[in-house]
Amino acid sequence: MLVECPIGSGNKMNLKQVADELTKRVISLFEKDAQEKRRIYGKYNEFYKRPGNEHLVLFYEYFHGDDGYGLGASHQTGWTSLVAQLINELHEKKE
Repeated sequence: MLVECPIGSGNKMNLKQVADELTKRVISLFEKDAQEKRRIYGKYNEFYKRPGNEHLVLFYEYFHGDDGYGLGASHQTGWTSLVAQLINELHEKKE
């Protein structure tokens, strides 16, 4: 079964490919870009670039739909902490 992903793109994927794409998108919220910024921190990135803070990673309750910055409680250990498992599973697939 093929579905359009993302909607409106005309790109067809099977459900496994869609799951992998969604995994990559969630992981990308936590990754540092070329300027050492993480999307989850939005306008507060400078704080997390300071010595002693550069390795802090917060697991927010939810994320802004357009920008990806973290919203709600920042100490979640629920579903957002599953990103660690997603990274592990994606890494294992590449080996």
